Amino acid sequence: MTALVRIARRAFISPVLPPPRIRRLLQLYLGLHLYGAASALLIAARLGAMPWDVLHQGLAIRSGLSIGTCSILVGALLMLLWIPLRQRPGLGTVSNVVVIGLSVDATLWWLPEAEGIAARSAYLALGILGVAVATGCYIGTRLGPGPRDGLMTGLAARGLSVRAARTGIEVAVVLTGFLLGGTVGVGTLLFAVTIGPLVHVVLPRTDIPPETGPRGPAA
Repeated sequence: MTALVRIARRAFISPVLPPPRIRRLLQLYLGLHLYGAASALLIAARLGAMPWDVLHQGLAIRSGLSIGTCSILVGALLMLLWIPLRQRPGLGTVSNVVVIGLSVDATLWWLPEAEGIAARSAYLALGILGVAVATGCYIGTRLGPGPRDGLMTGLAARGLSVRAARTGIEVAVVLTGFLLGGTVGVGTLLFAVTIGPLVHVVLPRTDIPPETGPRGPAA
């Protein structure tokens, strides 16, 4: 093992990842890829994207960049907003910014266009379910919240309730995205109503608590 690999392991694996490390990494990146693919299904359904993707769509229309690229740029900007809010990113936070955007673009590239309301409804249903499973997967690794979630919790730590912070952020995001040309529709509303209960069901099945031994959590 080279000195560079040893340094990388000490810097990025040992102190950051609680055991079981391999399972956490696999679940994190599978979950983030699934999140991006499910987001692409919602976009391709053309029945209304989820709130943040309404913004990404609008920015893509105005800028000429891809939706995934806009997602990455927005995520990076949100991480800068973490600084005054004193939020600390983790490996999952940085990976969230990059992997989801790449996965959205890759999936939209090969995904067949949905023809007819039946196919579009199927894309919508699969997209919402996929986002719920993916959210449970990456949150369950305990490797850091996504940049959008961190903004919400940072504002909540400054005195806003979580409900007010989340509602205020997502309403502002949807309105901005809609004014820029993003798609708002029944899918946006259905996502908002169902995603919480679905994640509530999924998360207990994807949560990975630290391994414990006779003396407490494993090192």
